[in-house]
Amino acid sequence: MDAGLIVALVLAFVAILVIAKTAVVVPQQNAYIVESLGKYSRTLESGFALLVPFVDRVAYRHSLKERAIDVEEQICITADNVQVGVDGVLYLQVMDARKASYGIGDYLFAISQLAQTTLRSEIGKIELDKTFEERSHINLRVVEELDQASNPWGVKVLRYEIKNINPPQDVLTAMEKQMRAEREKRATVLESEGDRDAKINEAEGEKQRVIKESEAAKQQQINEAEGEAAAILAVAEATAEGLKKVAEALSADGGDKAMQLRIAEDYLERFGNLAKAGNTLIVPSNLSDVSSMIGAATSVLKQVSGGGGSSAAR
Repeated sequence: MDAGLIVALVLAFVAILVIAKTAVVVPQQNAYIVESLGKYSRTLESGFALLVPFVDRVAYRHSLKERAIDVEEQICITADNVQVGVDGVLYLQVMDARKASYGIGDYLFAISQLAQTTLRSEIGKIELDKTFEERSHINLRVVEELDQASNPWGVKVLRYEIKNINPPQDVLTAMEKQMRAEREKRATVLESEGDRDAKINEAEGEKQRVIKESEAAKQQQINEAEGEAAAILAVAEATAEGLKKVAEALSADGGDKAMQLRIAEDYLERFGNLAKAGNTLIVPSNLSDVSSMIGAATSVLKQVSGGGGSSAAR
């Protein structure tokens, strides 16, 4: 092989190697850490960059995108001494590529372990029944602790979510029985409250009915009393008017004779009725002297009429 060709190939290889060592293309949302002779030199953002051959090198490559990592299931003990298996997912993002490179050896492993220890601490503060209710509070507390610890590492912990809380099977069975008993208790309470409300409504309705009936009876008695009073007043007024007419008739011409005739007719009619009413009959001693009886009645009627007239005159 020609020596010149060999030299050309060697030079081409060296040129390719130099280009590979000096030319760097950083993708979007990535950051490269450049070291110069083993010492931090600069951070390369996205785009094209040139390095000093055999002096500079890309030591660390970091993605600036938000990442999600699984936090493996671990056994936690609650405040009421129940063991539960809890796992979750952690969301984080590299904010400072230099700190993420030199602040800690493996920030993903460190944050994952810190999340597990913080989760065990938070679960240990609450009872089993409240672990399902306090998920949001637990997630918030884990994020606060991790964010504070990961700040020197240039990593921002965005959020943490508990995926599953797995109590032992016997505890699940006991919880199911408890929930069933609680539901039955609520059903019984609701049924008793319904019966109570129904009885209260019935009693209130009966009370209103009695009140309405008593008010109706009261109004009826008032109306009857007013009717009776009006009737008595009407009878009294009619009687007074009748007596007035009789007095006027007696004072007129021929009034005495008309009155004597009317008394005689009434006397005979009533005496006849007495004869028909029974076998025993009481006969007045002066039955034959009808004129004297009529005269006595006329005298009495005149006295009454005269007294009424004088009273009216007074």
